[in-house]
Amino acid sequence: MHFDINLVGYIAAFCTTAAFIPQVILVWRERSAKAISLGMYLSFCFGVFLWLCYGVAIRAWPIAINNAITLVLASSVLVMKWRFDRPARPAPEPRVITE
Repeated sequence: MHFDINLVGYIAAFCTTAAFIPQVILVWRERSAKAISLGMYLSFCFGVFLWLCYGVAIRAWPIAINNAITLVLASSVLVMKWRFDRPARPAPEPRVITE
């Protein structure tokens, strides 16, 4: 019986990509990413982007595709952090019309 080592790669890629789904769901449901490290996610997204470029360059589509999906998931956490955790703008003062 022949064991295809690529299966290990596919399972690893699935696990590391799917690992971000609970985080995305949690941040979305709570509408808060205060506990998320901005520096870590920026660094991680950049690293995943480089893995994506590497996968495309060597035409390793499992690497490229899984890193593209991971980049979308991790970037969505960054976008939600920016959107949910930025300070709320104060409401504009109501205009008083005098005649």
